[in-house]
Amino acid sequence: MRRAARSRTGGLLAVAALFVAMVSAPGSGTHPFDRLRRGVEHDVVIRGGTVYDGSGAAPVSADVAIDGDRIAAVGDLSADRGRLEVDARGMAVTPGFVNMLSHSFESLLQDGRGQSDVRQGVTLEVFGEISMGPWNDGMRRDWEMQVRHPVPWSTLGEYFEHVERSGIAPNVASFVSAGVVRNHVIGLADREAAPEELEQMQALVRQSMEEGAVGLTCAMIYPPCSYVRTGELVELARAVAERDGLVALHLRSEGVRLLEGVDEILHVARAAGARAEIYHLKALGESNWDKFDRAIAAIEAARAQGLAVTADVYPYTAGWTGLDASMPGWVQEGGLREWIRRLRDPAVRERLEREMSTPGDWDNWLLAAGSPERVLLVGFQADSLQQLTGKTLAEVAALRGTSPEETAMDLVVKDGSRVMAVYFVMSEENVRRAVGLPWVSFGSDEGAVAPESPFLSRNPHPRAYGTFARLLGRYVRDEGVVPLAEAVRRLTSLPAENLRLRDRGRLEAGMFADVVVFDPAAIADHATYEAPHRYATGVVHVFVNGVQVLRDGEHTGAKPGRVVRGPGWSG
Repeated sequence: MRRAARSRTGGLLAVAALFVAMVSAPGSGTHPFDRLRRGVEHDVVIRGGTVYDGSGAAPVSADVAIDGDRIAAVGDLSADRGRLEVDARGMAVTPGFVNMLSHSFESLLQDGRGQSDVRQGVTLEVFGEISMGPWNDGMRRDWEMQVRHPVPWSTLGEYFEHVERSGIAPNVASFVSAGVVRNHVIGLADREAAPEELEQMQALVRQSMEEGAVGLTCAMIYPPCSYVRTGELVELARAVAERDGLVALHLRSEGVRLLEGVDEILHVARAAGARAEIYHLKALGESNWDKFDRAIAAIEAARAQGLAVTADVYPYTAGWTGLDASMPGWVQEGGLREWIRRLRDPAVRERLEREMSTPGDWDNWLLAAGSPERVLLVGFQADSLQQLTGKTLAEVAALRGTSPEETAMDLVVKDGSRVMAVYFVMSEENVRRAVGLPWVSFGSDEGAVAPESPFLSRNPHPRAYGTFARLLGRYVRDEGVVPLAEAVRRLTSLPAENLRLRDRGRLEAGMFADVVVFDPAAIADHATYEAPHRYATGVVHVFVNGVQVLRDGEHTGAKPGRVVRGPGWSG
């Protein structure tokens, strides 16, 4: 009898212990016993939304709880309460969006709110193509002259500390640029690196990886990255692959040698044993549009063979770059000062005008646009030229009584800058094709700005205000190019996994609380080429590291953003 009583007592105690463990343990909130919990208080509870967890799986109706900077639970949390309760009925609730190619490294220092992106649901800006270090003293002075304020950092790690200390709403991450380390060691000469110089460049890349870079980047269409030879790139990529970093590259050619450009990136990835990302994959110029399917076929064949290669795009048919993209590389060797000096030489101008107006073996954006009427001038530094903002190159050439080629040269000299321009060079069919690819993520290729000073001195590409809203509104909702759950995956977990980021990109317990609440029926972009300073609408709430930065569509002013460091970080 005593043995039976002890047995029954032990069994009851075991069941009680199991019950306590079930109802008190943290988790997804989906366990049947969760409904029996009472009195659990969270910092935030987002109620009744349609949750897309970032995996690509079908959405579920659920609540989301946040404690501190982490997601505490996802599920039926009707028994719980939050110090802040957010009504998300009728809304999509997703992980924060990753801007896979951001140029907000300077705009966030000017205004840490990152308004144009935060209002679209972006919670992580990934800086690429160039990097804010490592710089030598001369490079730092050049940047100070360009931005017109002191630059108190040299290494990428020091920049990370500076930008975080300055206060930012979104999180940030960065690649280290092959062009920057080349400039640091060699300068702006177009020549092959000597063995000892290449070793120095590799050491700078390794140092930047230890400081938190997510990988190596190179905009191979622009000097000084265009001076990086393929073999050089392989060796630098090997230094990144040692730490499982990503190699993110702008194709050396997106037009006349598009297929050769794709082959080069695939070769670099294979030879270095690295994972690769192709920046804003596209075909430049109508005569090259039919190459796009062949480029995709080459990438997919490499993926089928086990090569880890992905890409990103922006959902527009126009690119945004400088007038330098209409001039061959030889005239730009040595940097901006040397370029402008050459543009004052009549003999150089005669040769240059001929090359700018004649098809060659380099990507000439002026010819790719088809005519100077399809080149919109949007960014000047000189006050005397501001009235030309928004005019086409053809209009300005007519006003000046000079050819479009001469006009481009004169504007660069007078402005003392690249002079930013919008070029209409892509086909809508190819944009839709890229948006539908499952291995493609998305990036604005722009800064995070606002329709206020100091950003009104130039017209950005509308993608600065509309990339992510345009994807979700036009291409997902209106045209059905990709299902919403899949689009969310490619805005969140796909880039986070490619970057090897820990605890980000998914909406599940234990992950960092980067959360977006938006209306799928209303999300839309409003920025145009003529009037680009217009916010997108439809994103209602945004949380970064558990702190609300957007409430009812308006920025709260909070700046909880952090530097998100890559897989090689030694901290």
